[in-house]
Amino acid sequence: MSRVNEVNLAATASTGEWTGRIGASGIDKRPVRGPARVEVSGVVGDTVCDTDNHGRWFQAVYAYDLEDLRYWSGETGRELEPGNIGENLTLEGCDCGNAVIGERWRIGTTVLRVTGPRTPCRVFAGFWDMPGLIKRFTDHGRPGAYLAVERPGEITAGDAREVLYRPEHGVTIAELFAFRMGRATPELTEHVAAAEPDLPEYWAAKVR
Repeated sequence: MSRVNEVNLAATASTGEWTGRIGASGIDKRPVRGPARVEVSGVVGDTVCDTDNHGRWFQAVYAYDLEDLRYWSGETGRELEPGNIGENLTLEGCDCGNAVIGERWRIGTTVLRVTGPRTPCRVFAGFWDMPGLIKRFTDHGRPGAYLAVERPGEITAGDAREVLYRPEHGVTIAELFAFRMGRATPELTEHVAAAEPDLPEYWAAKVR
């Protein structure tokens, strides 16, 4: 069964040279105890600094697999904890990479919609103090999933994830990520085009 391992948020912004032009980042998220309120704008109490690249309605919640977090612990030699990749939801037994664009999930009292993959950036690499992380993260090909909030509600660690609907086009997070990172074959490009109606217009335009 897929479930929420932890719900994470950044109560305050982090600062440092690695935060780039904005000078602050909300990537350093920590688990919260008890239910977290999730609105269309995101997780209540979370900090978003770079609103040009994060925090739009279709990036309201970011989910990442606990299994992939453990993979990076092995790759980096660090004991990574939930929230260390900047995710709001650390999911167990989910396989976000195979989630279909437009898929609906019920978690707690919320309904969430899968909108697209996370794109790694220099702030992420700087937060981990790891040159070359962007390429390694891209090569791994499992970026986690951004989610829109279709029904606000509350999510608590331990809540089950129920898939309510899965579009027939079958375009996955991993496939769209490969396309967006310039690693698609002609066949994959044609396949990804079928997901356009389920993409936020901002990303659909990039696919076109």
